[in-house]
Amino acid sequence: MAKLGLEKDIVNEQTLNQTVTRFKERGIKLPTFEELSDPSKISPEITEKLKTVDPMAPDSLNLYRIHWFNDPKTNGFRKLPAYFEIPSEISGVDARIIVMTGAYFPMVECHKVLAAYGCLAPRVITGQFDPTTDKAVWPSTGNYCRGGVAVSRIMDCHGVAILPEEMSEERFKWLKEWTMDSENDIFRTYGCESNVKEIYDKCNELEKDPQNIIFNQFCEFGNTLIHYLCTGMALEKIFETEKDDSPSLRLQAFVSATGSAGTISAGDYLKEKYDGVNTVAVEALECPTLLYNGFGGHNIQGIGDKHIPYVHNAMNTDDVTAVSDKVTDSLNLLFNTGEGKNYLKEVKGISEKTIQDLSLLGLSSICNVAAAIKTAKYYNMGKEDVIMTVATDPAAMYDTEIEKQKKKLFDSKYDRYDAAETFGQHLKGLTVDHFKELSQIDKERIFNLGYYTWVEQQGVEFEDFIARKNQKYWKDLQNYIPVWDRLINDFNEKVKTC
Repeated sequence: MAKLGLEKDIVNEQTLNQTVTRFKERGIKLPTFEELSDPSKISPEITEKLKTVDPMAPDSLNLYRIHWFNDPKTNGFRKLPAYFEIPSEISGVDARIIVMTGAYFPMVECHKVLAAYGCLAPRVITGQFDPTTDKAVWPSTGNYCRGGVAVSRIMDCHGVAILPEEMSEERFKWLKEWTMDSENDIFRTYGCESNVKEIYDKCNELEKDPQNIIFNQFCEFGNTLIHYLCTGMALEKIFETEKDDSPSLRLQAFVSATGSAGTISAGDYLKEKYDGVNTVAVEALECPTLLYNGFGGHNIQGIGDKHIPYVHNAMNTDDVTAVSDKVTDSLNLLFNTGEGKNYLKEVKGISEKTIQDLSLLGLSSICNVAAAIKTAKYYNMGKEDVIMTVATDPAAMYDTEIEKQKKKLFDSKYDRYDAAETFGQHLKGLTVDHFKELSQIDKERIFNLGYYTWVEQQGVEFEDFIARKNQKYWKDLQNYIPVWDRLINDFNEKVKTC
C-alpha cells in the first residue's frame, strides 16, 4: 500500500507529530484537494497574502497556487483556467480544439507540480513521510521531478530528482537552482524519454536506504486522483462556459499523452459527466507501446513510455494514436523561431494572439494538439464538436532544443521555405494513420502488457494487478479524496494549535 500512496489512516503518530512541529515552526499550511479543484474555496486571508508572493519563489504559500486557475497578470485567481483554441487556419479541421495551459502553475510553469502535491501530501498527513529525516525521491522523464523538488522545498523536505540524461538542459538548470545539494540530489539515468526501466532501476537502488521515500508517479494513485478531480473539474468549467455561449456544442474527446497516466485520468472524470466522450491516449510513433507493443527512442519529452503505468485505467481508454517526434520537433521550430512566426503571420495570416498562444505549447503539448487534429479527422468531427486537451508546459522549456532540431531536420538552417514545408507536411498534411479505436480485446492486450513491469519486475501482487480491470476499483479510489481532505484539515488544525 505504501508504494501506491494509498492510506486512509495515520500510520505513524510519532512521525506525524514531528511533522506538525516542523510545519508549525515554518508556518506551513496545506491546501485540500477541494480547494485546489475550486480555488474560490481558499480563504480570503490566504488569497490576499498571495498577492505579495512571487509565484516563482520557494514560499510555502505557493502551495495554494498549485491549480489551473492562476492569473499571471494579477497574482490572483481567475474564474476560469487559462485556455485557448487552435483555430481552423492552424488545425485544418472544423472541430473546436480547446487547450488548457499549464504554463501558469507556480515555481515550475507546468502542471506536474499538481501531481507531485497529490503524491506527497497524503504521505505527510498520514505520518508516512518525515520531513526532518526522509528524502523525497522523484523519478521522472522531465517535469514531475521538478514539480516534486519544488513541492518538497516549500514543504521544507529534502527532494531528490531522477531523470534521463537526454532531457532538455532547461530542466537540469532549474534543478541545480532548486535542489538542496545539486551534486548529490540530481541523478541522470541512461538514455532518453523511453528509458523508464533505467529510472526504476535507480529507484530500486536508492530505496535500499530506508530514508529514501520513492514517489513513483507511474504507480502513485495520488497522481491520478488529483488529476481526476482538479484537471477534470477545470476542463468541465471551460466546456460549460463555452457551451453557455453555444448550447449545441458536444464534448467528443479528451486527448492526452499517456505519460505517467496522471493527466489522462481527467478523461475518466469527463466521461462520467458527459455521454459519448472518448479518452484518446497518445504516444510517440517511435515508441508505440500501446498501439503496436512497440519500443524505441524519441524526443517528445515528458511522455515516458515502453511500459504501461500501473495507474493507467487502460480498460476505460477508447482510442490510441501515435505522433512522430518529427512532427513535434518540426512544429516547435514553426511555432517558436522568428522565421516560423513570420511565415505564420505574413503568409498564412495567423493572428498575433494565436502565435503567442502557440508559444505555450512544449513538445508534449504539441503532441497533444497534433493528436487532437488526428482525432477530429478520424471521426469527421464538425463545428459543434469539441476536443479538449492540455498543454503540460510551454515552449520556453525547450529553447536549447531549437538548434538541435534545426540540425537534425533542416541541415542547421530554417527559413521561410522550411516553415512552409513544415506547415504543409505536419499540419495540413497530418493524416489519420496510426490511429486505432480500441476493441475489448485491444484494451485487454494493453492492460496485460503491464504485467511484465508491475508483477514480474516491480513485485506487485498478481491479485492487486488484476483487480484494476474492474471499473469499480477506479470508482472506489475516489473515496480517498474526501478522507485525505479531512486528514489535511485535521493536520492543519494540529499545526495551528500545537
